[in-house]
Amino acid sequence: MAKYIEENERIKHDYATYLHHAKGQDEKSIDKTMAAIRQFEDSTKTKPFKKFHRQQAADFKTYLAKQKNVKTGRPLAFSTVDATLRLVKGFFHWLVSRAGFKRVLTYADVEYFNNTLKAGRVAHTHREIPYPSMQQAAHAFQAMPFETEFQKRDKALFAFFMLTGARDGAVASLKIKHVNVELGHVFQDAREVNAKNAKTIMCQFFPVDLAYRECFVAWVRFLQNDKLFGPEDALFPKAKTGYVPGQGLCNLGLALEGYANASPLNAIIRGAFANVQMREYTPHAFRKTLTKHGDQVCTSMEQLKAWSMNLGHESLTTTINSYLPVTQERQLELIQGMLAG
Repeated sequence: MAKYIEENERIKHDYATYLHHAKGQDEKSIDKTMAAIRQFEDSTKTKPFKKFHRQQAADFKTYLAKQKNVKTGRPLAFSTVDATLRLVKGFFHWLVSRAGFKRVLTYADVEYFNNTLKAGRVAHTHREIPYPSMQQAAHAFQAMPFETEFQKRDKALFAFFMLTGARDGAVASLKIKHVNVELGHVFQDAREVNAKNAKTIMCQFFPVDLAYRECFVAWVRFLQNDKLFGPEDALFPKAKTGYVPGQGLCNLGLALEGYANASPLNAIIRGAFANVQMREYTPHAFRKTLTKHGDQVCTSMEQLKAWSMNLGHESLTTTINSYLPVTQERQLELIQGMLAG
């Protein structure tokens, strides 16, 4: 069979347009959907969508069960399979009402993309997210050097994640103008910052170890006074590279621009923990670290709500469900303790 079918490509293009304009999805979400549909096409050896049969949906589940994660070489996670099936099901659900498909596809056929009940439960089971304690984070931070401009940047980046719990994608796109170091404010303007769900967030530095704030303020002052960075320049700039005769491509210092994505930022934070022989935690894990810390230091429900809002959550429920789940074992301990009291 052909690797690509022109009619299939037109249909996928129409669906991508529908997702963007009718459903308001961003490019990243649409790309995930297109990748899932392409997997389905691969499983059918690129048959036309108009040749769909419900058996193809059943076979697709078998196909996914045999696939391996490109990075780990392990079978796909239950959550990955579940999400892929959901995305492809959504595509065919849209396709049912499309001209030329009413005779070959029904809503009943689309239901064959449903995951098994058992696999679905496993896919949505909450898993504990590894995170560093406040003491572990401080240990990794203190061990980071602060001599060269790149060392200053990396340590300030660590400090900033501990001060704000901001998402790495947003941090990668921040500019100096988005931060007020005197007030300790960070304005994640969704018009310019890669904030989750394009949501604008105003946050205050969390009340954590003063060393984090001192390090970050020193970094901003260094950018402004020593490097002469302006408000529109990156808060955490990438390296500037260029050709040097006799040496080839070399690092020429800090660029004015930030990184295109969060991968380099993740590598910096993971490296900081690896350098002190600790588990390589990611920046996102700091959100749980800070939530656990907030749960300990907040003395009222109003304070805890403010802490949640500072993380960018509109609802305290989101914070609790995501970062403060109560295990069944802990549930029993708490209730037993109340009875004993």
